[in-house]
Amino acid sequence: MSKFTLHDVNSAPDASKPLLENSLQGFGMIPNLHAVLAESPQALEAYKTLTKLFLETSLSSNEKHVLWLTINVANRCHYCVPAHTMLAKKDNVPDEIITALRANRELPDAKLNALRNFALAIVEQRGEVADSDIKAFLDAGFDRRNVLDVMLGVAHKTLSNYTNHITHTPVDEAFKKFAWQSA
Repeated sequence: MSKFTLHDVNSAPDASKPLLENSLQGFGMIPNLHAVLAESPQALEAYKTLTKLFLETSLSSNEKHVLWLTINVANRCHYCVPAHTMLAKKDNVPDEIITALRANRELPDAKLNALRNFALAIVEQRGEVADSDIKAFLDAGFDRRNVLDVMLGVAHKTLSNYTNHITHTPVDEAFKKFAWQSA
């Protein structure tokens, strides 16, 4: 296995340094995912840009968290599940929703469950979803813009999930109390 460096502002390639400084200012730390991605300034910039763009989508805060956790669990990401659990709790996502998502179970809210099911269909079928999957999503109260916003969320989390698999990114101390292992 190749060992990847957890870069800081001093060790990172020059083009990554301002991106890491931005992470440090925004989070009060450099998340290990950012530290690993800093090896490629373009990868780190892409991740940060996808994060910004996804946060600007038409999905509600709870819907964004449902999407993130659904994808993270489906992709079995040891790093992103705890990180997004902490973020979901910070944004007051109900514990029953977080617990169900972490256990890969149906959600009690029908609309959020439709989002979960649609995201799972996209991830599990690599985007080759059936018309019935799209119809069920739209019938739950979402629209065509939301379909594409979900796709943006899948791209965002695929970049981070796969990076964490390849680099074995260590879970940050701040996220460790929400540690997770796939069933």
